[in-house]
Amino acid sequence: MDLDLRKLRYFVAVADRLHFGRAADELHIAQPALSRQIRALEQDLGASLFTRDRHGVALTEAGRQLLDDAGPLLASAHAVRRRVSAAARGSRRLVVGFRAGIPVIPAARAFEARHPDVVVDVQRIESDDQAPMLLDGRIDVGYVRLPIDEAGLRLTPLYTEPRVAVLPAGHRLAGKEQITEADLAGEPLVWHGDTSTQPTRRPHPNAGYLVRGVDETLEHVAAGRGISFLARSATVFYSHPDISFVPIPDLAPDQVCLAVAASRTSPVVDDFFTAAQATAEITAECGNYEMWQLGKAVPIHSTVEQFD
Repeated sequence: MDLDLRKLRYFVAVADRLHFGRAADELHIAQPALSRQIRALEQDLGASLFTRDRHGVALTEAGRQLLDDAGPLLASAHAVRRRVSAAARGSRRLVVGFRAGIPVIPAARAFEARHPDVVVDVQRIESDDQAPMLLDGRIDVGYVRLPIDEAGLRLTPLYTEPRVAVLPAGHRLAGKEQITEADLAGEPLVWHGDTSTQPTRRPHPNAGYLVRGVDETLEHVAAGRGISFLARSATVFYSHPDISFVPIPDLAPDQVCLAVAASRTSPVVDDFFTAAQATAEITAECGNYEMWQLGKAVPIHSTVEQFD
């Protein structure tokens, strides 16, 4: 039995809203037609996906499992369409996503030496973009930072790097040579996700600001709304007059990985992985304030500007 992707999209719409009427409006189809499609999908799978009673609509255990699996599957189908369209246009392009502070150039140049006909394009991504952009094909490969939802992805660890505390310039610990986790225990945390993902083992109340990216983090911290943590390499690319970056050696290090959709099979992608692994040490050194450019030392800022 082949799984009908249209029925699967209909299922996800109902599962997200737990309401057939609102899902039908969103899909621009009649509610009876949507109900028929869901019943047909249940027959295809031999399982009931929803319970319906006077209290409303709820997912069954089978429905919850299908919802978990549906996202990567639909994203993968979307990625296939993107790649086929690109191939039809004659495009030979590899799109590499990267988080702030991670230089892509060492791997890109090593890769392009073997594939001069493939253009390596780069796109900066944020923490909540990492998995979705890989799964739906907006990027082919990603330099990601943990944590990340690994469902549907293949990850290869590259290196770790230290973190720094991000403090308001007027903070009692600003300007110190280094501090400890204990020094900051209990301070409000400006974080890009659930505080359970924070790198420190010490308790930090959520400052109440959900941020996307380094720029927003710095603005909230500068305003005195809390503290935060960044990978040390990010401080090479970002500065703020009202921010102090202070080393915090006993903080859990940041893990950098290379990621690709698990369903993606491509010799070109495999060759980029090889180039990234071969240049991981150089990339890590760039994040540790080293200078490089194909054997000729230049400030890292100069090379990154080419990709802004």
